[in-house]
Amino acid sequence: MKCSSIAITPLVAAAALAAASSWASTAIQVGSSGKTFASDAVQCDVNPATATVAPMVLAGLVNPKNNASATVSLNGGFVANVSAAAPAAKVWLVTGGNTVLVALSRKVADSYAFTVGPYQCSLPDTSGNTFSTDGTLEYADSAKSYATVAPGCALNGATGRAQPYVHLVDNGTFLLNVSVNGVPLTQLSATRPHAPVFLDAGLNVISVANGSISTGYYVRDGGDGTCVLPQ
Repeated sequence: MKCSSIAITPLVAAAALAAASSWASTAIQVGSSGKTFASDAVQCDVNPATATVAPMVLAGLVNPKNNASATVSLNGGFVANVSAAAPAAKVWLVTGGNTVLVALSRKVADSYAFTVGPYQCSLPDTSGNTFSTDGTLEYADSAKSYATVAPGCALNGATGRAQPYVHLVDNGTFLLNVSVNGVPLTQLSATRPHAPVFLDAGLNVISVANGSISTGYYVRDGGDGTCVLPQ
């Protein structure tokens, strides 16, 4: 049984948050059974198993009776048992699609779907990158590519709207596979040594891979994903 996409009233939300203890500091969604919940969106927290920031959601019981219990699983694998005494569990997610199931019994269960994007809770290490003397260009630590630092503004033919962009350049005759936030974008080579990279809203992680030999990264803030073309 999948959770219904319903609006949560302040009263219901407050009750569910109380049941989930002080962990649940963000909005929640209540399953169609009316007895379980999960976070409304992916959160970032420190995973004690790895001591690193990782994507997670809370899942468990809403206003449970004293004898209530449920099993929380992720993508078919057991995560935790929850009860009135401990009504919420942290579920650490993986990159890509995640299905969190809160099962009250074999016949009654609520399913919650979450998608985690690459670098959603952590950014790649760009401390090895260098900059040109005037600060306008950033070179990947491999020195195989470089990108403009300050975004420009241009019409994106793929979306039909003006968007901020940076210019990415192959710093040699390398074969470079370019992706943005984990989504393949283009390929640079001796025959196509440069390309604009349009930025979406928020942080954009641009990766430039020379096969399995090296991968360079750039992080750019796309603001709200729009810009005003120069007159």
